[in-house]
Amino acid sequence: MGDFEKLYSINVNEKTEKKEGLTYLSWAWAWAEFKKVHPDATYEVKKFEGGLPYAYDSNTGYMVYTSVTVDGLTHEMWLPVMDAHNRAMKNKPYQVETKYKTITVQPATMFDINKAIMRCLTKNLAMFGLGLYIYAGEDLPDTDSDYQMKPAERQDKQEQDPKIGQEQLDMLWKFADEVGISGEQICATFKVESLPELTMRQWKHATMLLQKEADKKGIRI
Repeated sequence: MGDFEKLYSINVNEKTEKKEGLTYLSWAWAWAEFKKVHPDATYEVKKFEGGLPYAYDSNTGYMVYTSVTVDGLTHEMWLPVMDAHNRAMKNKPYQVETKYKTITVQPATMFDINKAIMRCLTKNLAMFGLGLYIYAGEDLPDTDSDYQMKPAERQDKQEQDPKIGQEQLDMLWKFADEVGISGEQICATFKVESLPELTMRQWKHATMLLQKEADKKGIRI
């Protein structure tokens, strides 16, 4: 089993919490588990003008960036600084419409930014396999038995899956580019017209296939 599959197969559920429909993994636990597999791994928080660990745009809000390096391979990640309603935070008070009332949200603080940075790092580690299934909306990591289902059973399961979002699409493009696999090849494999039509389960299967292809070619992704 390769390092990607080893990390991917770890059940992280007991170290997660859900907030407003999103699942978050404990960054401290994730980093400790990651270092067990890659003891020489390092991470970096990207700094901007004035040494600030974030980029800010008055229209779109704050964004933080991290990178993780293992054996010369670096994956980058980014994450918006979000409020309790999963909206991008601003540098002044703003209003959010909820189902029952309008709420005024205070400007982002360094506490919010620090929290976003550590969440970004955890998402960054997922590019190496740890907790990646969380971003596919799955409750448990796949086992080989998931790919040994009869075609009809697999199709039924896929039909119940939602389509992938931009986050999953970006990850898939990044993996495919590093392995040298085209979007057309992935679409042909899963019989879809375009990558955004992939279901969450198909996306997860695709990332596993790309990892196996990388292993064959001696490429680390």
